[in-house]
Amino acid sequence: MPKSPSNTGLFIAMLVMGSWMVSIVLLMRWHFSFANPLVYLLVLVQMHLYTGLFITAHDAMHGTVSPNRTLNNLTGYICTFLYASFWYPKLYTKHHLHHSHVHTSDDPDYHQGNFWSWYVRFIRNYLSVWQIVVMAVLFNILKLWIPQPNLILFWVVPSLLSTLQLFYFGTYRPHKGEHDNPYFARSQSRNHVLAFLSCYFFGYHYEHHDSPGIPWWKLWRALPEPKK
Repeated sequence: MPKSPSNTGLFIAMLVMGSWMVSIVLLMRWHFSFANPLVYLLVLVQMHLYTGLFITAHDAMHGTVSPNRTLNNLTGYICTFLYASFWYPKLYTKHHLHHSHVHTSDDPDYHQGNFWSWYVRFIRNYLSVWQIVVMAVLFNILKLWIPQPNLILFWVVPSLLSTLQLFYFGTYRPHKGEHDNPYFARSQSRNHVLAFLSCYFFGYHYEHHDSPGIPWWKLWRALPEPKK
């Protein structure tokens, strides 16, 4: 009998989205004090969950969330909207340009400048006026019911911080400088705990380009770049 398609990817995606939703709801209701050190730890936890939303959307772009195309793409739409009102089809197109034209002038993720100039170009490449308008409208609606400090500290700040996390571990470190492989990518040292905490194993970037059909939660098992 042929093996039936696995829905493990969809379960993992729902776990990530569910964790983010539970966290954001609880944090929006929390009467906190800025003197409480737990506040800043939870900002980092929320940042990591935001990164998880984007990584889940990324898996959807490679069709690894669900064998059902509708469910797969719906997951991508939901995750990119929850992350920062991104338009999934635009991200899909640009991400596949990255894979097709990595490290060239046609690669939307590549830049030959320093960290900050590369980061600014990276953000400008994906940010749109409509996205900013949607986020501004949502912010002003939500603050009618949610304290503004909660919105800023646990909704706005973690999302912004996660763009740095995604950029540094998923684009800048893997693709900067010179490379001697066809993917122009390098991977971080294979420490699975640090790899998960830094960017959901996305620091294993050579492995991702070599096998883009492997979902994030299996990347730690992918074959590393061959030693020269």
